[in-house]
Amino acid sequence: MPEPVHRENQPRGRARDRLILARKWAYVLHSNVFLTFEQGQLERELSAVLDVLCDVVRGEPLDVGPASEAGARLVELGCTSDQALPCTMDTLGKGLLALPEFQPVTRYAEPIVLALGALSGGFSKANRQATLDQQETMKLSLLKAVRDAKWRLRQSEARFDEVAMSSASGILITDPDGRLVRTNGAIADILGYTSEELAGRTLFDLIHPDLATILRDDYRDLLAGRKDRVRQAQRLIRKDGDVARITLTASVLRNEHGPSHLVTVIEDGTELMLLQGELNRQALHDVLTGLPNRQYFSTNVEIALRRADPRYGVTLFHLDLDAFAMICNGLGRRVGDQLLVSVSQRLRAVVAAEKAMVARFDGDEFGILVENTENTPRVATLVEDINSELAEPIYVDGHGVAVSASIGVVHKPSPAMDPSELLRAADFTLRRAKAAGRGQWELFHADQDERDRRKYTLAAAMPGAWEIGEISVVYRPVAAIEDGRIVHVEALLRWERPDVGVLGHDQCVELAEHTGLILPLGEWLLRTASRQAGWWRQRATRGFHLVVGLTTNQAADADLVSRILRTVGAADQLDGRVPGQRDAFA
Repeated sequence: MPEPVHRENQPRGRARDRLILARKWAYVLHSNVFLTFEQGQLERELSAVLDVLCDVVRGEPLDVGPASEAGARLVELGCTSDQALPCTMDTLGKGLLALPEFQPVTRYAEPIVLALGALSGGFSKANRQATLDQQETMKLSLLKAVRDAKWRLRQSEARFDEVAMSSASGILITDPDGRLVRTNGAIADILGYTSEELAGRTLFDLIHPDLATILRDDYRDLLAGRKDRVRQAQRLIRKDGDVARITLTASVLRNEHGPSHLVTVIEDGTELMLLQGELNRQALHDVLTGLPNRQYFSTNVEIALRRADPRYGVTLFHLDLDAFAMICNGLGRRVGDQLLVSVSQRLRAVVAAEKAMVARFDGDEFGILVENTENTPRVATLVEDINSELAEPIYVDGHGVAVSASIGVVHKPSPAMDPSELLRAADFTLRRAKAAGRGQWELFHADQDERDRRKYTLAAAMPGAWEIGEISVVYRPVAAIEDGRIVHVEALLRWERPDVGVLGHDQCVELAEHTGLILPLGEWLLRTASRQAGWWRQRATRGFHLVVGLTTNQAADADLVSRILRTVGAADQLDGRVPGQRDAFA
């Protein structure tokens, strides 16, 4: 029969039995005690302790000192919880008696018990000492924390005194009855009193009599705990009798017996209120003319629509000064500014007898909102009065300057109309008036407005439609009447829009003129038509004359000649037809 194979380094005999017991001991401790050791490391440490115990049991004569040190070693390993010692005694008490090296049991039972007793005693002593050491460390830490806290408190009080005394806000510390205990320099500056003059007074002596009762009630709520903080606008009586408008914030300081003092911080709001009022006025008014601006005007439109008399309604005038840019460019911006001031004064004079608001929008644009009554003049009369008043020259630096105005008018809009929609309608109407010439005015008509909106919507959508291929080039042959011979071919634009239908060349050109798209679109039309003409020349017995019309804006383009030469030259270099280009005649 072959010999069994033994693995190298595998513990044999007595060492193997001890290792098994040490593993069991480590497993039990790891399951019941929180340890920072991994189980493998704990097994190695407990194997060393177990070897010491076994040596003690086998020693002659018996010396339990090393067993006591082994108990202390368990404390060093962190086995200090309530379950550590019971688990150890239970595991070792059974495990040592079962080891083969301690057989017969009757011979080694007493040394095992004495060794475990010494282990337990050493463990308890070391654990007690560790607890005392921890308590001492904690005591020292607490003493240090208290000392540091007192130092920080003194530092904090010193910083508070420094901040309070140098603060721009007035600070008052009063007793629960409101008597001044301490004040800083800022409150003395606000009230005009010195700190010595304020001593012995109460805060309620300084409050305006009309508001003292309110402050007393709030202070009672603070002291009773019904409020954590009080903040209110107040008025203080200064030494010279004037009233200081302030904002007051108060809170309670408490000690172990309850409320001890009240801290009141006072911010002087007199200058701030004046500044806020001025900022609000500037935010809602034009700096140059002093008139309300567009934002203020829009808000007032909404209010006026709601309160207007249903029989007469309101009338909105949107004005644009004609040739204002020419005046500024010719005579300078200062003359233009003086003219704007004069226009604002004259417009207010025209509607002085009416319940009206005049506003300056942007640049040379103005708005007038009239809340009509039975005595309000007709729209045409007011428009005539406006232009008559503006026609009177004003003289700046020796120059007599006058202007006319183009005016868009919305008369008696529906009270349910949105203010922004009303302003948009007036702006659209003004654009129509300007298109008719200078000094003209137009009255808003819903049908015309709807047509204009559709036109502007199409004009705005045209660049996107061109990009996705909705706009194409078609060709119309022109023949001689006498013999029907084709004289030339005209290149035209066509827009196939799904929601509208087919828009012809004239409509496309008109829309492109509105947005300035006509220059790049016209160049594309010329380039596409030139390529098509080249394709025809290659396949026909003779060529056709190509006609591409120009609009006024295209004809005025300073780069027109170079555009044409560049476009036609590029087409001459193209052989064959452009893929996807239609060859049908319109």
